[in-house]
Amino acid sequence: MAAAHSAAVPRPAHRPPPGFRADVERAWEILGRLNALPPGDFDAMRAVLAELTGREIDPSVRVLPPFHTDGGRNLRFGRNVFVNHGCTAMDLGGIDIGDDVMIGPNVHLISSGHPTDPETRRSRITTGPVRVERGVWIAAGAMVLQNVTVGEDAVVAAGAVVTRDVPARTLVAGVPARVVRAL
Repeated sequence: MAAAHSAAVPRPAHRPPPGFRADVERAWEILGRLNALPPGDFDAMRAVLAELTGREIDPSVRVLPPFHTDGGRNLRFGRNVFVNHGCTAMDLGGIDIGDDVMIGPNVHLISSGHPTDPETRRSRITTGPVRVERGVWIAAGAMVLQNVTVGEDAVVAAGAVVTRDVPARTLVAGVPARVVRAL
């Protein structure tokens, strides 16, 4: 059983949105405070995450620093989410983390990139959403790229690079990630 191609339509390469640099600098300032919090101060962590995302963060959410993002405003956390140390969430294309999700250490959720064309690579970006549905576990060091949905109750193995949608209740592994078995 192979993972299906993503149904999301990639957004053509485009210039960064107006205010992009200011949004990144805003995120850096907020992340500096978030990543300086003492381990286990989850009330303070949620308050700073709420400032970063512009959304209320459910009391059941736990994010361990360090945490990195390029903006934060396109990032949504569901309920009962656990994010381990070292997560990078490049959210320009949007990242939606559903309820009951576990994210292992050093996971990368990447919703933006650059065109492969050398003429536009430094001046344009590509974006597409990353959707992590309810009950997913993304293990240590995995990477989920733009225009990917990880289906409900799926598991992404450690070190996997996910370039296509992951069907619900499957285990994917490898580079690029492929379905190993149904769960």
